[in-house]
Amino acid sequence: MATDGASRPPRPGKTVTTKAHAAVRLPRAERREQIVRAAAATFLSGGYEKTSMEDVARAAGVTRLIVYRIFESKELLYLAVLNAVIDEMAVEFETGPGPGQGDTGRTIVSTLLGIARRHPDGFRLLWRHAANQVEFRDLYALFKSTAEEFAGALIAGIDPDPMMVRWAATSLVSHVYESICLWLDGGDPALDSQFLRMQSDGMRATVTVWRDQRA
Repeated sequence: MATDGASRPPRPGKTVTTKAHAAVRLPRAERREQIVRAAAATFLSGGYEKTSMEDVARAAGVTRLIVYRIFESKELLYLAVLNAVIDEMAVEFETGPGPGQGDTGRTIVSTLLGIARRHPDGFRLLWRHAANQVEFRDLYALFKSTAEEFAGALIAGIDPDPMMVRWAATSLVSHVYESICLWLDGGDPALDSQFLRMQSDGMRATVTVWRDQRA
């Protein structure tokens, strides 16, 4: 009978460490992204107040200790969810087309839809829920005002009155973001191109009517 320790079966309840187990340990950046995505889904379904770090850990398939090693508080975790969307928007629109460079409206909607598909829960949290939480209201206000300023610059020529341009920009931003959220709620990803065409054509028609009324 062999007495070599390697040939003995593990005792019940004893943790066995193998190369396969070690491979599950993700690099910190990947683990962070995993937790952020799980948190986005959990916050969206349960709400910020009612969601605990334990809930997020369970959704991510990790321990609460691992979550706290990366995020010191629930507030910082929620901020990470929102900033994952905001930061990607900043990168995309810094390098995107400006006025007069191709079909700007279609490009904007396409870019936003792409971000929304990559961060569906975070996108909806940012647009629909962040403003309702006092901890994140300022961040939401900054994000929204930046989006409205960007839209205002694109449609500045529709009316000589700055107040009318601000109203129009706010209307467009609200329409586009909520339309994308509604599409995330029930739209078929296979029909994204059709949604994109209808949304961008609608925006273009609206802006054209506004501009023609000035003439």
